[in-house]
Amino acid sequence: MQSTDLSNKESGKIWHRKPNPAARDGIIVNIIHSTSDYLPKVLRFLNVAFDSSGDCLIAGDHQGNIYSFDLYTNRFNLVQRTAQACTALAFNLRRRSEFLVALADYSIKCFDTVTKELVSWMRGHESSVFSISVHASGRYAITTSSDTAQLWDLDTFQRKRKLNIRQSVGIQKVFFLPLSNTILSCFKDNSVFAWECDTLFCKYQLPAPPESSSILYKVFAVTRDGRILAAGGKSNHLHLWCLEAKQLFSIIQMPTKVRAIRHLEFLPDGFDAGSNQVLGVLSQDGIMRFINIQTCKLLFEIGSLDEGISSSVISPHGRYIASIMENGSLNIYSVQALTQEINKPPPPLVKVIEDLPKSKLNSSDLKMKVTSGRVQRPTKSRESKIQTRILKQDLTGNFENKENELSDGLNKKRLQILLKGYGEYPMKYRMFIWRSLLQLPENHTAFSSLVDKGVHVAFLNLQKKYPIKSRRLLRVLQRTLSALAHWSAIFSDTPYLPLLAFPFVKLFQNNQLICFEVIATLIINWCQHWFEYFPNPPINILSMIENVLAFHDKELLQHFMDRDITSQLYAWPLLETLFSEVLTREEWLKLFDNVFSNHPSFLLMAVVAYNICSRAPLLNCNLKDDFEYFFHHRNNLDITVVIREVYHLVDTTPTDIHPESILDVFVALTKGQYPVFNQYPKFIVDYQTQERERIRNDELDYLRERQTVEDMQAEVDQQRAEDEAWYQKQELLRKAEETRREILFREEEKMLEQRQRLAAVKRELKRKEIHLQDAARRRFLKQQQDQREMELRRLDDEIERKVYMRDQEIAATAKDLEMRNLELESQTRLFEKKLNRNHEAVAKEMREDTDAYRRKVDLEEHVFHKLLETDQAQSLKAQKIIEENLANAEQACIDADWRLQALHTQRCDALQRNERYQEVAKLLRNNRRKEMEVLNAAMEAEAKKWEEAEEKEFHLRSEKRASALSDASRRWFLEQELSDALEHAENPCCEVSLNRRKLDWDTTEQDLLEKVRNLRQRLTAQARSRCQPPHVLAT
Repeated sequence: MQSTDLSNKESGKIWHRKPNPAARDGIIVNIIHSTSDYLPKVLRFLNVAFDSSGDCLIAGDHQGNIYSFDLYTNRFNLVQRTAQACTALAFNLRRRSEFLVALADYSIKCFDTVTKELVSWMRGHESSVFSISVHASGRYAITTSSDTAQLWDLDTFQRKRKLNIRQSVGIQKVFFLPLSNTILSCFKDNSVFAWECDTLFCKYQLPAPPESSSILYKVFAVTRDGRILAAGGKSNHLHLWCLEAKQLFSIIQMPTKVRAIRHLEFLPDGFDAGSNQVLGVLSQDGIMRFINIQTCKLLFEIGSLDEGISSSVISPHGRYIASIMENGSLNIYSVQALTQEINKPPPPLVKVIEDLPKSKLNSSDLKMKVTSGRVQRPTKSRESKIQTRILKQDLTGNFENKENELSDGLNKKRLQILLKGYGEYPMKYRMFIWRSLLQLPENHTAFSSLVDKGVHVAFLNLQKKYPIKSRRLLRVLQRTLSALAHWSAIFSDTPYLPLLAFPFVKLFQNNQLICFEVIATLIINWCQHWFEYFPNPPINILSMIENVLAFHDKELLQHFMDRDITSQLYAWPLLETLFSEVLTREEWLKLFDNVFSNHPSFLLMAVVAYNICSRAPLLNCNLKDDFEYFFHHRNNLDITVVIREVYHLVDTTPTDIHPESILDVFVALTKGQYPVFNQYPKFIVDYQTQERERIRNDELDYLRERQTVEDMQAEVDQQRAEDEAWYQKQELLRKAEETRREILFREEEKMLEQRQRLAAVKRELKRKEIHLQDAARRRFLKQQQDQREMELRRLDDEIERKVYMRDQEIAATAKDLEMRNLELESQTRLFEKKLNRNHEAVAKEMREDTDAYRRKVDLEEHVFHKLLETDQAQSLKAQKIIEENLANAEQACIDADWRLQALHTQRCDALQRNERYQEVAKLLRNNRRKEMEVLNAAMEAEAKKWEEAEEKEFHLRSEKRASALSDASRRWFLEQELSDALEHAENPCCEVSLNRRKLDWDTTEQDLLEKVRNLRQRLTAQARSRCQPPHVLAT
């Protein structure tokens, strides 16, 4: 068993020496995928799928690497890295290079194995997709998850329908029936429905299985013809349903070792017409057992308890089995190797007990023992009886039976008897019988050496002369013809070789070795003397056919001669095509069952018999075209009658004209190496080969020259096309330039209009702004005027109040003087009362002074707030001027940028615009300079105002200090006077000077009132001067 490690390689060979699988396990190659990191690990394969040809498969591992394996070309390639595990694969789409992969993120993607690109991305599932079923046409696909199944159109990659179910009923599997337009849906409650794909109409429902063997279905499989459904689950029972009758017709019980069935799949057979009889059953122990559903016999099994199988897929043609093992590797099995022992014929029931010398042999010495039972079964015990009987042998035949003995235990005489009785061999065993009759040696090494020489030059362009729809069939035909040409040089020049070989290639396309050996055996035996008159048709063979026809049907031959129809027209077309053009597949197989079972002359007799059996329509033909059409197309003729006529001709033809006397007996191919075939005129073939080589060289030279001329012509055409394209492009560019100039001109006009409108809007806004500024200035002046009038009124009220207070003080002083006079008059009685009144007068004066100080403080605070408001107004005005300047600067920048852009697009009037721009820039600079002057003047005025405010603040502080000094002096004076009064009260001797002190008191009081009056006038004047508005604001 060969083992291949993919490692990190993206491509390479699957096996490095030709695989030779053993019949014991049948493994062709074991494929593993391990990483080459520091700590290597094995990447497990999860899913595998074959394409429709069966020779190519794809497999995906749990890291999302998808590989393609071509078993025909022995190559593998990494086709995609999806970076996430794949849950299902499908490779049998309409476009052979595309495949579908379901990923772990519940999406389905379509990739191309050739371009390795993403074709489409389909979403819609909400859980993991575990099954992808593709329609036989490759147009539709069904993806199934546990909660839904969706039908996709692979032409548009759009979802066509969606199957929604209740949560309580899950989906087991939804898939297309093979070669049918029916969808089968299987649910977890064992219900199975059949739907029409186009209309989704429910065609039928299978009944419930019997309660005695009721199992929950988990896995399903359908035969290729779609007639039988196999279902299994967690049991060792298999249910076989007939979908045509819609009933359960068989229950198969697997061995007791099988407790659950994990996978089911039928093994296709090329000769069972889709009614597959072998079913593969993968059980829980990892062993896949293949059983015959008719005989219930175990045929073979793959896998073991140590190396169990996780999942398995069988190729469509039934040649390979791809199994993913439980250790994550991928095994590819050969079905031919696994079934080698099964396909062997049963051993002969007649055995030679003792072979005696000829001299001592008599009729009573040869004994034959017949044993009942099959050889594959264990031998019976010694007590069992063996039936024996004596057969009499006819010694006159000189051991003809020995000559008729074939390989694999068959007997030619008995086969001929069987053939004459049934008319044909059983379809199931036909290929096996043919191989035995032709005694094929199966020289693998010799055939491989011929194939390794490659495609022969004579068949490189085979598809042009014989356009075959199937590319695989064309490759097989090309490879087979090339092997024949490498075997003998004459076959490279034989024009009818493809016609002769095609029916066998189509029949044995899955086994090219058998195909080659069958054709080679046919050429050596049934094509004897065909090449003696090469390159002409075999005149000697045609003469033999004409002689036989003349003996058996002179009238027909005379009719041919009268119409100038030779044997090259009524015999050679049948021979060179081996009747494949005039017979159907079944008729052709039936004919060659008889050809291979008889002498090589049987084929020539078949040509004569075909003409004799068709004599009625042939006698009615008069034109040569009618005869040509007749021998190149199928006709209404019973092949059984023809074969019967062949046997009649073989028996009734005289020996002197019988082809059997001229043709040699059958000779099989030699074992090991193929025999040399040189039965042809070598000098003609060599001359033709030389001439063909010369013609080929001349043709190559001519083709080379023609290719050169064509290349030059292509270059000239390309240059002409490029020139025309350049001129067209220039014309388009010119038109585009004109169009863009017109658009630019219109845009410029629109921009000028917009600028004019903008200028008008700006003028209107400026006018409104000026009006608003005037209104604001007027409101401000009016407010200042109102404030000044209010201040004047307040000052007048204050003056009136002070005058009133002064009058009140004067009146109070007069009253005090009167009271003092009364006190002086009554010094003894009212002295204390007089002192109290003086004290009250002093306290009142102090309160008045306190009120005056509070009013003075209020006035100073009002002046300070007024100063702050004036400062804020100046700041706002300066900020407004600065913002206007900034807006003007931004507008100037915008204008400059626009002019620069216009400068690039219109260079023709650059000078004029440049002058205008310079003038505008000059005006802007002048305006900017004037604005700077205005701003500097405003800033200087602001600085002067701040200086004036600081001077006024200093003056205010000095006045406050003067007021504080006056208050202190006054307080000191009052305290001095109070102390003097107290001293006078304590000293009674001072009474004499009361009148003099009274006079001094009056004088001092008047002086103090005068000082208070002057101080108030000075403060009022200062307050008025501070409240006047600045000259800058007034203007």
